[in-house]
Amino acid sequence: MKNRTITVKTSSITVVSRLEQDYISLTDMVRSFEGGSALIEQWLKNKDTVLFLGVWEQLNNASFNSPEFEGIKNEAGRNSFYLSAKKWIEATGAIGLLAKAGRYGGTFAHKDIAFEFGSWLSPEFKLYLIKEFQRLKEEEAKSTSLAWSFQRTLTKVNYKIHTDAIKAHLIPPRLTRAQTATVYANEADLLNVALFGQTAGQWRLSNPTLKGNMRDAATLEQLVVLSNLESINSVLIYQGLDASMRLLQLNGIAITQMRSLVGMVGLQKMRGISTASIEEQK
Repeated sequence: MKNRTITVKTSSITVVSRLEQDYISLTDMVRSFEGGSALIEQWLKNKDTVLFLGVWEQLNNASFNSPEFEGIKNEAGRNSFYLSAKKWIEATGAIGLLAKAGRYGGTFAHKDIAFEFGSWLSPEFKLYLIKEFQRLKEEEAKSTSLAWSFQRTLTKVNYKIHTDAIKAHLIPPRLTRAQTATVYANEADLLNVALFGQTAGQWRLSNPTLKGNMRDAATLEQLVVLSNLESINSVLIYQGLDASMRLLQLNGIAITQMRSLVGMVGLQKMRGISTASIEEQK
């Protein structure tokens, strides 16, 4: 999980990422309130809270245990009713709350639920929380955008090195302009297939509503690898390797580098990072 921190009034509140969603520490949220962490369990035993959590899970969690939820809902509101985040998660398979143990543990909630809890604590606190959370997301979006733009520019710079190698070693004399353009396009698609598993033309057919090309839609990690592949392919061209040999080597390098950048989780779901997709292009 990626940890970030926002400051709401005088409280330092941790925000973590889980399954590409933001979760906010309820434990941190209550530190400045009288009652502390006991307020979380007090909020959870409220019948309206249980109803809200149940509806959220039904909308966002296909594995939510609705029968167990019905039993909890029927008990909610009684004087003897008790509900902790851990009990809620274990009984219903809920994903909206997260109970973490250890030094940096505590109770975390999906931002939707955290904002609801903030409203229960104090409408003023909720507004400050939303404001600071939005500021965090704006800063992250700006940082990601700048990094992506820089890497896209670097990829274009490296492409000049790539095309120079093609011009020097792969384009014979007296080709027409159209034939020369075909050679360049084929080499560009060799990189596309090595990284994305498809040619530019195939990508356009699969994404008719998207503007730009497949590289404009690439992730930052893919652009980093693409930039590297351009340089490596230039070296392989100078070494005299044919296209099929270069494709196999470049695909292997793409797999290795993407593993390093994004890890093994979901690797086979990444666009084109598979030997099978390479075999289909032969």
